[in-house]
Amino acid sequence: MRMQAALHLIYPPQCLTCDAPVTTDFGLCGACWRETPFIAGLVCDPCGVPLPGDSSEEGALCDDCIRLVRPWEKGRAALIYKDNARRLVLAFKHGDRQDLARPAAEWMLRAAAPILRPGMLVAPVPLHWFRLLVRRFNQSALLASAVARRAGLEHCPDLLLRRRSTPSQEGRDRAQRFANMAAAIVVNPRQGRRIAGRHILLVDDVITSGATLTAAAEACLAADAAGVSVLALARAVKEGP
Repeated sequence: MRMQAALHLIYPPQCLTCDAPVTTDFGLCGACWRETPFIAGLVCDPCGVPLPGDSSEEGALCDDCIRLVRPWEKGRAALIYKDNARRLVLAFKHGDRQDLARPAAEWMLRAAAPILRPGMLVAPVPLHWFRLLVRRFNQSALLASAVARRAGLEHCPDLLLRRRSTPSQEGRDRAQRFANMAAAIVVNPRQGRRIAGRHILLVDDVITSGATLTAAAEACLAADAAGVSVLALARAVKEGP
């Protein structure tokens, strides 16, 4: 504690996004906090999108999840993917801000509290080896590791493999996103024995259509997982008219 206090005298804590002074490490200043849309209240149980209504309601569904049955059971996200949350995700994913994994995991863990269960196996959505080579790290794996450590759960960073390099999902509609990810993710043959009978928590940075998580969840269920839940740092939502 003395060492930390001394370091704070030399290097005062700064806001994660604007470098303004803050009181604790890995914090947001008041202005950036107000620009960061945290998800609270009632959410869709499978996909985590915010919903109007009473937060005590159980099993709520959004319009998409009424029409489209998800292969996973429950899903949560910490942030709405816009404003400062979007800037944080992009800085983490493309700006080499790996330090953001620590506060992000804490936010995600709070969001995930209702869906965690003892004995869950935590695994990230995988990157193809070529994209991993270019990017140098899998942001989902950093989040999964940090979440698992804080939750006291087992983490398997290579549980799943992306067996083909899929083009970016950017600019694709829902049908194209699902077609792009069809059969792209498989269970790592060396780790398959760890899945049977287990509940799996899949971790990703952003949920958009759910196509990538669908491919990952289906791979786990095909390997006899007892069930799958999903957790993301951010959730894309449809803008109102």
